[in-house]
Amino acid sequence: MLIRAGFQITVRVDAPTPMLCALSPHPDAPQAMLGSGALHAMPSTAITAYADGFGNRISRLVAAPGATTLISDFIVEHDGSPDEVAPGARQAPIEAVPADALQFLMPSRFCESDLIAPEAWRLFGATPEGWPRVQAICDFVHEHITFGYGFGRPTKTAMDALREGSGVCRDYAHLAIALCRAMNIPARYASGYLGDIGVPPGGPMDFCAWFEVYLGGRWFTFDARYNTPRIGRILMVRGRDAADVAMITSFGPHAMEGFEVWADELPRSLETPELLGLLRLPRQGAALEPAF
Repeated sequence: MLIRAGFQITVRVDAPTPMLCALSPHPDAPQAMLGSGALHAMPSTAITAYADGFGNRISRLVAAPGATTLISDFIVEHDGSPDEVAPGARQAPIEAVPADALQFLMPSRFCESDLIAPEAWRLFGATPEGWPRVQAICDFVHEHITFGYGFGRPTKTAMDALREGSGVCRDYAHLAIALCRAMNIPARYASGYLGDIGVPPGGPMDFCAWFEVYLGGRWFTFDARYNTPRIGRILMVRGRDAADVAMITSFGPHAMEGFEVWADELPRSLETPELLGLLRLPRQGAALEPAF
């Protein structure tokens, strides 16, 4: 299937403000066939990019005083498969966890797995290890948290979400990650695009947070908010938690004046000129620019 994904975000600053933007597709995501997934800015602003320690593509720019609109718009070919389900995937003993996955067993800024461990073992100590235990954690978080944008705040942690029983998608992910780590299961935060493909429309589009766990010698996707396999995820970033992958990090105050995200399935019947005509890019030819 073809999926068009992108965003248009407008920020306003009063003085030249350096920014780091974690807003590009991850190299492990389905790769763009039209458009690069690169970040563009209007008015035109110099943008460079680098790969951070988690392999995410981070864009650097200095926003000029006034309003700056950040844009990305691209089309990927997705295989249309839902998130993989592997009930037999086993949990690795700590001594067998690969070195590069060990960091995802540790407490982090928003996932206080050390503090939550007693409750985690009380709730899930009797569950079978591996996939069934992670699914039991997802079931619990899905039922425990009530979703609402009014419940979100940038300082909210997994422990807060557990106590308050409410939050946004990142809170579902943080709580599930903290519980998994407390049960000695490597878990990492992930975020990206997830449109309403194969499900009823769910309201205004936004970026979505989920998480990944290391089972059976590889990483699998889990989503405690929706708690069902979904079609069409496009990964943007991974990290220990949301602190590693803030959408915009500004070195100075900024105000958000506009925010629009899209991730829509496109008809296969569309020809390349028609597809290119859909892309919302700041100048001719920008659709074919590389991300780096």
